[in-house]
Formats: sequence, structure tokens, C-alpha cells
Amino acid sequence: MKSAHDIIIRPVLTEKSYDNMAAKTYTFIVDKKASKTEVRQAVEEIFGVKVDSVNTVNNLGKMKRQGLHQGRRPSTKKAYVKLKKDSKGIEFFDSIAQ
Repeated sequence: MKSAHDIIIRPVLTEKSYDNMAAKTYTFIVDKKASKTEVRQAVEEIFGVKVDSVNTVNNLGKMKRQGLHQGRRPSTKKAYVKLKKDSKGIEFFDSIAQ
């Protein structure tokens, strides 16, 4: 069994993710093998919030080339976590967004 910190790799800090924070939706890069249930439990454990829903997206790594050689950047999995209306926000994001 993986710990919560192994499932949640890092937050996504982009303009789109900042816009979603007003609706209590936060974006994370998560482990590629993690299920929605595991992501939900990890976020609730780490940040002490109540999760309403989790949506995930698998992103294929971009093709890159160096001369004749080509390969891919690593693939990632992104999770959009929506909190319940009565739940407090995630302090880490709130301090950055201001």
C-alpha cells in the first residue's frame, strides 16, 4: 500500500488551475497507477478536507528529438479534485493564489 505522499506527486500551478480555485477545484499531478478513490483518500488525509469528486486525465509525454535520436518525455496523470461546499480550502493553494 502506498502512502498518501506517494500518490500525490505535486500540485499544478497554472493560470487555468488558479481560475478553478474559486470553485474549490484543485489540480495535482498524481501517480499513474492511482485510482480516483486512492486520490480522494490521499487528499483528505494530507490536507484535512472533504472531497466531493475527482476527475483524472492521462497525458502522453511529448515527442522530443536530439539530432537523429528521438524519445518521449515522461507521461503523467493529472487529477482535478473538487471539494465539498462546506469544506475549508487547501491552505497551500490559498497562500499562493493571493
